[in-house]
Amino acid sequence: MAHWEQALAEIKRGCEEILLEEELIAKLKEGKPLKIKAGFDPTAPDLHLGHTVLINKLRTFQQLGHEVIFLIGDFTGMIGDPTGKNVTRKPLTREDVLANAQTYKDQVFKILDPAKTRVAFNSEWMEQLGAAGMIKLAARQTVARMLERDDFKKRYANNQSIAIHEFLYPLVQGWDSVALEADIEMGGTDQRFNLLMGRELQKDEGQRPQTIIMVPLLEGLDGVQKMSKSLGNYIGITDAPGEMFGKVMSISDELMWRYYDLLSFRPIADIAALKQQAAEGRNPRDIKIELAKEIIARFHDEAAADAAEQDFIQRFQKNALPDDIPELTLTLTADSIQIANLLKEAGLVESTSEALRMIKQGAVKLDGETKLEDSKMEFAKGSCHIFQVGKRKFAKVSLV
Repeated sequence: MAHWEQALAEIKRGCEEILLEEELIAKLKEGKPLKIKAGFDPTAPDLHLGHTVLINKLRTFQQLGHEVIFLIGDFTGMIGDPTGKNVTRKPLTREDVLANAQTYKDQVFKILDPAKTRVAFNSEWMEQLGAAGMIKLAARQTVARMLERDDFKKRYANNQSIAIHEFLYPLVQGWDSVALEADIEMGGTDQRFNLLMGRELQKDEGQRPQTIIMVPLLEGLDGVQKMSKSLGNYIGITDAPGEMFGKVMSISDELMWRYYDLLSFRPIADIAALKQQAAEGRNPRDIKIELAKEIIARFHDEAAADAAEQDFIQRFQKNALPDDIPELTLTLTADSIQIANLLKEAGLVESTSEALRMIKQGAVKLDGETKLEDSKMEFAKGSCHIFQVGKRKFAKVSLV
């Protein structure tokens, strides 16, 4: 297999779509370092594993000898990316953008090699473009073209407002590719319109158009919706090792393989061997433990991964209660409190409806042993018990 063919196989691993693959092959055959661009608007300071699917692919390009440009959209961040939104995003202040950008850099270098990463800010060239330049840039596209975007189209059809400045976002993202002379731009599948804009503008400027590589949106712990902090189905890269381990172990056996494909740094052949072992009867739990330890070691260290595994074995495989159960006191206004309200007040669930659902699922335990099944059960003043919801939430609650 030729060197470029090996490189292509690694690049395609876990990718959703490449536009155009024949262009990518031609660029790889040239044997020259390519400029790989990926833009991140610092709209929130914390990353989760869903974000790292793209960052992992940037790491692959670094290992293949290419130049990775981690583009922080400090200019576009003050516009607000309308992708997937049904309302106009609130623009960030300059201070918010810079604070979040610093946090992003601190986190991505747990994956990327800082010595091989060029960090760029798009305000560098966008502020030089000026008002006249922005007008010229805006003149390159029509309103009809912008309304081809699915999110804009839906908002327009539903009579929901679209601010004029939102049309500028894909144009600015595309101009970033011109300014950087990007050979490849990477993004999620939801960024298709913006990524294609870069190709169009590069062609207009007489540049060789960038190849587009789109990565899938990683499903969250529920295995259904994309990983999102707002949905509560995420694994944060700053999560504590024990929490991270427990979350990985909670995913389904089927979803585990998608996480391996999109998150693991293990060679493709190694993952194929693990799938063969599972087919031959190896317990998927043990394979999942390997994945959990790999991810924890990446964002913490090997010792933390080993400790998290031992804690998991003690807590879940031997039904032992953790040593660090939080203790709290609830002051009652009546003589007793129903279990659903107690769990909510103790912070073990978000709402009483969630509490009732967890009880129905058999996911609530009392003092590490008794599974609570009566949703109307009450606990009186003066009592003290350890409550457990799911596999990871504990609280020792005293009622006064």
